[in-house]
Amino acid sequence: MQKRLQLATTTNHFKRTSAKQRLLALLCFGLLLAWFIPSLKSQSVQFNPVTRSTIENRLQRTANKKAKSNQERQASLRELFVEAGCQNDRLIEQPVKKSRVPNVICTLPGTGDATIVVGAHFDKVSNGDGAIDNWSGASLLPSLYQSLSAQPRRFTFLFIGFTDEEKGLVGSKFFVEQLTSQQKTDIQAMVNLDSLGLSETKVWVSRADKKLVDLVDKLAIAMHLPLQGMNVEEVGDTDSHSFVAKKIPSIDFHSITQQTLPLLHTSRDDVSAIKLDEYYATYRLLAAYLAFLDTTWNMDSAKAPPLEAASQ
Repeated sequence: MQKRLQLATTTNHFKRTSAKQRLLALLCFGLLLAWFIPSLKSQSVQFNPVTRSTIENRLQRTANKKAKSNQERQASLRELFVEAGCQNDRLIEQPVKKSRVPNVICTLPGTGDATIVVGAHFDKVSNGDGAIDNWSGASLLPSLYQSLSAQPRRFTFLFIGFTDEEKGLVGSKFFVEQLTSQQKTDIQAMVNLDSLGLSETKVWVSRADKKLVDLVDKLAIAMHLPLQGMNVEEVGDTDSHSFVAKKIPSIDFHSITQQTLPLLHTSRDDVSAIKLDEYYATYRLLAAYLAFLDTTWNMDSAKAPPLEAASQ
């Protein structure tokens, strides 16, 4: 995360603050589960979970001395994609103007041109290992590809490791600016991952597309996974900005709180700061969310016949 200030402006989007509101929420919760869980099954949310040990092993790569520089982190991310099955013509490096390190792009083809971008920057500042900011996000990209790749997809998914986010969103800005008008139109959503695992999963609600937030809120309830709204306008910026500027619906997932913010861009940013239970729960939610978007998001733009129901 491109950090600006030392304190975060936060809001808990899903918090109920009165007894009346809590009672109403419980009633709505029961009605929602009665409707949503059968609906979820009928809409074929299909993905193959990656084991927790694999997720943790990929996160630990940042502690390896071979992944200290941004060039080495880019090479490690590419290796993880190959390990996850994304290789040959599906995996490319995109040279970025004004950067010595390229973007890494892994494509999971769908049945049409409609596209969902899943992004995370892999670069870090000089202080610390950059495990939180943002190897925690970048190292999940190959696992999310692996989770979705076993089933046919309506949308084409682009899993992108962005370079030089810390220098001003350089990689994501370049990616968006070089798109043709049609390619911009084809991108139906952008899901950004930045600084995960410090706490339960957070969403930057004030920046996010409301429909994208509503879908993940419902999914988290159905999966019994924690989810909170935490706005971070005063903290800094992240790669979703490049897509929001082009009016592409976007959503940011993070784990920053007022208590954990001081870890970023310091020597304390290392893998030991990441809470592995919360980190794996975030991965599970994200994998299910991407599969859910594939079956529900902007259905008219995803040119494919309905997928048959199948178990996860």
